[in-house]
Parts: sequence; C-alpha cells; structure tokens
Amino acid sequence: MTFQEAIRVCLNKYAEFNGRASRPEFWWFTLFVILITCVASIFSHALAGLVTLGTILPQLAVGARRLHDIGKSGWWLLFLLIPFVGDIVLIILWAQPGIAPANADPTGSQTASGG
Repeated sequence: MTFQEAIRVCLNKYAEFNGRASRPEFWWFTLFVILITCVASIFSHALAGLVTLGTILPQLAVGARRLHDIGKSGWWLLFLLIPFVGDIVLIILWAQPGIAPANADPTGSQTASGG
C-alpha cells in the first residue's frame, strides 16, 4: 500500500472501527497525521489543535482496525489512557505482523465457498 492509498482508505473509513488494517496502511496514515500536524503548528497552535481534533477519530479507527489485524480487540486502545506505558504497549502491538483470518486460504485465492 502506498502513502496516498493509505490516506485515501483511512479517510474513506473515517469512523469505521470494524475490519482490518495492514501495517503499511496504519503507519503511512500515522506519518500523514504527524506531518500535517507539524505543518499546521508552524502556522498556529490553534490550527494544529483543529487538525488534531479532525484526525483523532480516523487515527483511533485505523488503530482499532490494526489491532484486529493482529487478532486483538479494539478495546486495547484503552491502553492509551495510561501515560507512557500505554503508548509503548500499543506501538509494540501495532508493529506486529498481521495474522491470516481463520477462513483465509494461505495461497491468497478464494475458496470454493466464496470466503
């Protein structure tokens, strides 16, 4: 997934907490959020605050989808409420490789049942 694709997918799934997000999708979108927040803060702290408010929901949604991709519940995002330690725990989890869905064909092709 490219940088532009990740941004497009995450903004299209603005508040979609169901499903899965690959590592590239999550990390490219996170980089995008960091970059636009930094650029906005150059102009005004108020503008940076607005950018943060506008991107917090899609960032949480892609974080939950990323957790689903590694087989964890989105409720693990509550670790963000624990200063420092929660961030570290989630960064480690978000960096883990995804797991294949239980009904997925390891070859990547569709099964006979269409699943």
